[in-house]
Amino acid sequence: MTRVLILNGPNLNTLGMREPQLYGTATLADIEAMCRRTADSMQADVCFFQSNHEGELVEEIHRHAPWLNDKDAAQAIVFNAGAYTHTSIALRDALSAVGLPFVEVHISNVHAREEFRHHSMLADKASALVIGMGIDGYDYALQHLVKKIRKQETE
Repeated sequence: MTRVLILNGPNLNTLGMREPQLYGTATLADIEAMCRRTADSMQADVCFFQSNHEGELVEEIHRHAPWLNDKDAAQAIVFNAGAYTHTSIALRDALSAVGLPFVEVHISNVHAREEFRHHSMLADKASALVIGMGIDGYDYALQHLVKKIRKQETE
């Protein structure tokens, strides 16, 4: 079964309470429920991980490395790295190392915000970017990756 990791970085555990004018009122649990419904409708599986700690995010990415041949490993990643998007070479290197397709997701339009948010350390390695579409961006990213994996499996 196609499996996708939904990975969330720092402060995303505060969704629903933090700056609702930017991020809305949906919680991380709401996003997970939405992604589970989408995965079920596509006969796919999702797993979730959130951390405020860069090293834990790196370790979670490594846990899904294809060479580990772990039957529970994901085949792709939906990743909202939060503020680490703009600073983390470690996350960029981890994503490059495992070689899984990933979609970079941002709830808000980072290009309409502070200048330092305009550059992503991950974007050029991503399969796609979904920016400023609210929590629906997770859903779009998940659908894209499931379709991408299935297409690769038939080629």
